[in-house]
Amino acid sequence: MRLAMISPISWRTPPRSYGPVESVVSVLTEGLVEAGIDVTLFATEDSITRARLAGPCPGPCSEGGGFDPKVWECLHISEVFERADEFDLIHNHLGFLPLTYSAMTQIPILSSIHGSPSPAALPVYKKYNGRTRYVASCEAYKSRELDYAATIHPGVDLNRFSYNEKPGDYLLCYGRIHPEKGILEAIDVARKAGMRLKIAGIVQDEEYYQTKVKPLIDGDRVEYLGAVEPEQRAALLGGARALLNLVNFDGPFGLGMMEAMACGTPVIANAKGSIPEIVQDGASGFLVHDVDGAVEAARGIGAIDRGACRKGVEERFAAGRMVEEYIGLYQKILDGRENHRPWGHYENLSEREDHKVKRIQVAPGKRLSLQKHKRRAEHWVVISGEAVMTLDDKEYTLKAGQSVDIPQGAAHRIMNPGAVPLVFVEAQMGDYFGEDDIIRLEDDYGRAK
Repeated sequence: MRLAMISPISWRTPPRSYGPVESVVSVLTEGLVEAGIDVTLFATEDSITRARLAGPCPGPCSEGGGFDPKVWECLHISEVFERADEFDLIHNHLGFLPLTYSAMTQIPILSSIHGSPSPAALPVYKKYNGRTRYVASCEAYKSRELDYAATIHPGVDLNRFSYNEKPGDYLLCYGRIHPEKGILEAIDVARKAGMRLKIAGIVQDEEYYQTKVKPLIDGDRVEYLGAVEPEQRAALLGGARALLNLVNFDGPFGLGMMEAMACGTPVIANAKGSIPEIVQDGASGFLVHDVDGAVEAARGIGAIDRGACRKGVEERFAAGRMVEEYIGLYQKILDGRENHRPWGHYENLSEREDHKVKRIQVAPGKRLSLQKHKRRAEHWVVISGEAVMTLDDKEYTLKAGQSVDIPQGAAHRIMNPGAVPLVFVEAQMGDYFGEDDIIRLEDDYGRAK
């Protein structure tokens, strides 16, 4: 299986600090490579991966490098679709824009929707509903106007988040500094519960931070740490008595909560959006509805078994589970393709009473069966790549622009000996073009009669 993975280019993959979607893409990509999947990751040029890395954007668009997001996203997406024939499947994590390119290829496209489609973007998702397949990251964010192939929760690389049985004395607020993230509410909870609070994350709303949050930071009872590097994340999360996630909106599937629980740290969170799908009330933390409820939860957080928090993530949100679910979905999509074959795939271009034309793509190292036909002759033209052609007892090498005639009843076979896909056009001439006119003499996939 050859997979194209489209990551956003707002941040590096994996991100240096903030970048939730890029983080999920990185964990998934590395897990797929570990499982033996041939992955090409389309991401920023400075991204780090064991997959093949591609994409024209020199660096992240949100890190002040002067890269215009509109310009570089267009170049980024076009790079993928101009190379689409190299892949069996394209997996999109960039949102709605790549969907507008989907009619340019017959390669199946899977789009993971990391959040709820905005009203502004929904018309695009609706237009391509059916042409592409959608995956929801949580049940809470599914749109009733779209069809979904699956719900697959993001996964956590447990090797990066070690279990901490003995936490420190602070609560932690971890994420974007923005009014919708409930930073002021977290400060209020910590004050009323008589506990220290550490705040970590990028400042996304500068005015909110300067006028509302910063005046309350004293460096002792309330401390702001800034953006936290990945190497420091596990120690910070694992050292907290609890993670406060008092969001003021129906939040998407929050990685921070899963990462905290992987370290053994329970979560106190508003019961909004996807949060009830992550936090098991009374087992891995507490679901609350206001500041007073959060204060009560903070005071009683010692009742939560930190070992159970870790075990819950191992069972429900481990990266391996996510990878397995995606591999199963990829295979289901490929197996369900009408024109998919073990060696590659084909596309019917034209069919009349006296002829039929197909565009055929053969994967590297694969070959079709040795076969013959009773009721048709064929003419093959190589479009790209290189072919080794067997015709009765002779063998030929064909390159782009070269062709061969196959008489009715002649035994023939084509193989792709190269490292890139072989594409050729097959013109059939006769009085019948059904698949049951194929007489397989030899076959690598057990289909010979």
